[in-house]
Amino acid sequence: MSIRDWPEGERPREKLLALGAEALSDAELLAIFLRVGVAGRSAVDLARDLLLEFGGLRQLLEADRERFCAARGMGSAKFVQLQATLELSRRHLASQLARGDALTSPTLVRAYLASQLRHLGHEEFAALFLDTQHRVIRFESLFRGTLDSASVYPREVARRALELGAGAVIFAHNHPSGVAEPSGADRRITERLREALALFEIRVLDHFVVGDGEVVSFAERGWL
Repeated sequence: MSIRDWPEGERPREKLLALGAEALSDAELLAIFLRVGVAGRSAVDLARDLLLEFGGLRQLLEADRERFCAARGMGSAKFVQLQATLELSRRHLASQLARGDALTSPTLVRAYLASQLRHLGHEEFAALFLDTQHRVIRFESLFRGTLDSASVYPREVARRALELGAGAVIFAHNHPSGVAEPSGADRRITERLREALALFEIRVLDHFVVGDGEVVSFAERGWL
């Protein structure tokens, strides 16, 4: 049965218009993106098949081009559309964050940092540079690779913060293993950075560790 033959309240597009996007399942949202199904399978059926094949929505969204395009019903056009959609989402979060005080929007800060770092297959250390009113100046990736005392340079971080005229910084890095629990090395590096930036009266407000399904805050742990 085609989706157009379903009861109106069960059709993904009509359901979204009536109840909002948050009321839809992952498969229903994906079906709207797909628009059409394949022979013998509706768009919702195809969406369910894809979620099962990839292991979930996140794995599908983060699949590389080769694997994505090899899936039934997919292809280069769909891959391009998806990448554009994901980038629009990241830019929307960035624009929201830029309009206000980062400290008054902890949920938004978490979502933004996760959107920037969670999908990476390598470890990356980044900073959200803020002015003295805690408004966002810029987000930048600073270091790439295993996070240890040899790979993160407080002098370089301080130099960049001064160049941007930052009054405060929020650090973030991802754990490709998916486990967000901070390591001893994470804590030591954060303390070195805090001490180095304090010499220039630049505050370290937080350090987030981005895992698979969790983002851990140093400030919430009482470590800053």
